[in-house]
Amino acid sequence: MCLAVPGKVLEIEERDGTRMATVDFGGVVKEVCLEYVPDLTVGEYAIVHVGFALQRLDEESARQTLALFEELGLLQEEFGDPWEAAAAEAGGGPDQRRPAVGDGAREARQ
Repeated sequence: MCLAVPGKVLEIEERDGTRMATVDFGGVVKEVCLEYVPDLTVGEYAIVHVGFALQRLDEESARQTLALFEELGLLQEEFGDPWEAAAAEAGGGPDQRRPAVGDGAREARQ
């Protein structure tokens, strides 16, 4: 499932003519395109979907939504390690996580 997740803009820069931001989603930091909300500034919150900021959001709403997503486990689902999630679904423990490159992992995944 892909969620529209609120995040706080930490830094803004222009890359190859595109406004990009570093955004904090409750502890997970990702790069986000700001072209749909060009007047967003550092310190503001936005709703982000598939790497694009779609709408400005007030801080209280953002915090409440992030807390609810965290409580429901949706942040881990959205931003967690997909290898860890696959191992958990397969019944494996932490030792069943992503194989190291060089031990046939690349060939096994192809």
